Amino acid sequence: MIRLLVGLGNPGTEYESTRHNAGFWWVDAAAQVLGGRLAHDRAYFGLVARINRPSGPLWLLEPQTYMNLSGKSVAALARFFKIQPQEILVVHDELDLLPGQIKLKLGGSPAGHNGLKDIHAQLGSDQIWRLKLGIGHPGNKAEVADYVLRKPPAQEREAIEKTIQTSMESLDLMLDGAMDKAMMKLHGKPQRPKPPRPADLPAQAQGRLLRPDGPRNDE
Repeated sequence: MIRLLVGLGNPGTEYESTRHNAGFWWVDAAAQVLGGRLAHDRAYFGLVARINRPSGPLWLLEPQTYMNLSGKSVAALARFFKIQPQEILVVHDELDLLPGQIKLKLGGSPAGHNGLKDIHAQLGSDQIWRLKLGIGHPGNKAEVADYVLRKPPAQEREAIEKTIQTSMESLDLMLDGAMDKAMMKLHGKPQRPKPPRPADLPAQAQGRLLRPDGPRNDE
C-alpha cells in the first residue's frame, strides 16, 4: 500500500514548466483526481495535501527544497508519520525514456538523478517505488543539466501530459499496492504481429497457406 506520493521538481515560476518538474505535474494531477489541495507546510519543507481514504491517510508532497535536497522534505514527513520506504511512490523525470513513455519500478540506482540520490541518502534506503516519466535525452551527457531545466517543445509537453492523464487510470491500483496490475496497465503488453490472412496474400501464397498437404515439389 502507498501512503505517500512525492513529485519531484524545483520551486518557483521560472522552473514550473521545465522538464525537471514533471513530477510536480503528476502530483498536481493526482491531487485533482483525489480531491486534495496542496498547501505549504513548513514542518515538511514542501507543499502537502492529506487525503482521507478507507485504508488510512494518504499524503501528497511536492518538496520546496530544490531538487538536490528533496530528501530533506521526504524524510521529514515519512519519519513523523512512520511511513516505510516501500510505502512511498516518488514520481520523477526520466532521461532514458522518451516523452510519452512511463515506467513503474521498485528501487534501483538513481542513475545521476540528484533528487533520488538525496532521498535514498536521507531515508537510508533505495527501496522506494518510482514512477518514471520520460522526458527524452539531449544526446550528449554534457548538455543534460541545461536540458532538464528547459521547457520541452509543445509536442513533447503534450505527450507527457497525455501520459500523466492516462496514468491516473492506474492510480487506485498503485495506492492499494497492486503493483503488478498497475505495471501491466501502465506499461501495456507488447503487440504480437498477427499472422497474415489468406485474403491479404498474393494468390500463389494463398494456395500454399490453404492447401493442407503443403506445396508441391514443382512449386
